[in-house]
Amino acid sequence: MQRTITILRGPLVRDRGFSTSSSSSQKIVASVLFERLPVVIPKIDPVVYAYQEFAFRWRQQYRRIYPDELLDKSNARGKGDYHIDYVPAPRITEADKMNDRKSLQRALDRRLYLLLYGNTDGSAGKSVWHFPEKVYQSEETLRKCAESALKSILGDLSHTYFVGNAPMGHMATQSTEDVPGSPSVKQFFFKSQVIATNKFNIKKCEDFVWVTKDELLEYFPEKAEFLNKMIIS
Repeated sequence: MQRTITILRGPLVRDRGFSTSSSSSQKIVASVLFERLPVVIPKIDPVVYAYQEFAFRWRQQYRRIYPDELLDKSNARGKGDYHIDYVPAPRITEADKMNDRKSLQRALDRRLYLLLYGNTDGSAGKSVWHFPEKVYQSEETLRKCAESALKSILGDLSHTYFVGNAPMGHMATQSTEDVPGSPSVKQFFFKSQVIATNKFNIKKCEDFVWVTKDELLEYFPEKAEFLNKMIIS
């Protein structure tokens, strides 16, 4: 029995389901959750510390006991050995003390997220706090649109890493009565991370901040429930 194979020619971008023309009733927006990962190990939770202390003492009861002469040999240093005194860097930085939210040198044991202050397509000419974002137009994919949004404020993406090709979250916003005729917005969030740098030359905005998750929720109280579910820590 012969099989008939149909070959589809032409680009598949047209079938992605995104309109490349401007629509008066709906907009698709690609937003970037740009995060800096923790630089130092977070402090141990008191409950976890108590368990580790208990587990250590429990193991000590049943540990193998070695002869003293064997322990003395293992602790002895050979000729020419040297010892380095390790002094850990302070966990609290000057940026922490001054609450400098423009600096990446703060909250070293937490994740920091970038927020921008300025006009967006959905703010009706008003300056608001928002994530790096861009209205989808003719990009090949939504991730390409998100990359373009982040590149426009950083200049390049050499110190960024996008985690996956799919969005991490989606939120639909209906048009409001305050702005008659304003289109509804479907907002797709993509995660990107800071790589090998502690400073960016951020432009094309009136202001910006690097904030923790708790601080971020203060900027978007009306979206706190959604953001709290989307952002783990």
